[in-house]
Amino acid sequence: MAPRRSPAPGPPPRSGRGCGMAAARGRVLCLFDVDGTLTPARQKIEPEVDRFLQELRGRVQIGVVGGSDYSKIAEQLGEGDEDSGPRAGRRAACRLSPSHLLSSLMTRAAIQDHLGEELLQDLINFCLNYMALLKLPKKRGTFIEFRNGMLNISPIGRSCTLEERIEFSELDKKERIREKFVAALQREFAGKGLRFSRGGMISFDVFPEGWDKRYCLNVLDDERFDTIHFFGNETTPGGNDYEIYDDPRTVGHSVQSPQDTVQRCREIFFPERANEC
Repeated sequence: MAPRRSPAPGPPPRSGRGCGMAAARGRVLCLFDVDGTLTPARQKIEPEVDRFLQELRGRVQIGVVGGSDYSKIAEQLGEGDEDSGPRAGRRAACRLSPSHLLSSLMTRAAIQDHLGEELLQDLINFCLNYMALLKLPKKRGTFIEFRNGMLNISPIGRSCTLEERIEFSELDKKERIREKFVAALQREFAGKGLRFSRGGMISFDVFPEGWDKRYCLNVLDDERFDTIHFFGNETTPGGNDYEIYDDPRTVGHSVQSPQDTVQRCREIFFPERANEC
């Protein structure tokens, strides 16, 4: 039976593959997005969410897949180096818990090697020119963050404070700043093999086609999991969780917050405790 999507809001499906206590049978993996799913955007995981994940590991394998580099996710989910950190990962691979012993999956793919310097510079220059013409209430620093597998573009700048981040997010909802920016990029770079996806509150990602979060599923093909659950908060088209959420290899769950993630997991893997707060 093909995996089924879990709508948002509302609980995951009660029947079919990977639902209820059936989810704990066989080899089951739960993959989690980070920002908005396990943690507030760019903040550290809350102790009660962290404790629940450790309990969940007693029933299923767990892992995370995110857009940030390893050091940022490790900071959010717990300190540790790349060989022993218990709960960290990044796009182009997924880092699983020590009980799964797959920390060597940290594939490192360089966007510059794939795109070539000419296209990469054209992309960066276009973004800088576009942002130079934007008039916002505030602008800070780090407008383009260069990562191994992508570029992260932030019109306000990633060095903004939490209060400034929230202010920009509210303005973006009204004026669709990121949406218009992405539309301009799609027109300018049509046919160049680039994908664009929003994520978090202040930025969007640019990466080669095929380098979205589904990349980790290719890495996991040899692991022969019976069911792979994915939990994410940006699961509508254009969101950076959409492709893996909608992939037939996963049971997708759309969540609204870390607390919602915990509740969904309780309903699936701890049905006897689903009503706990």
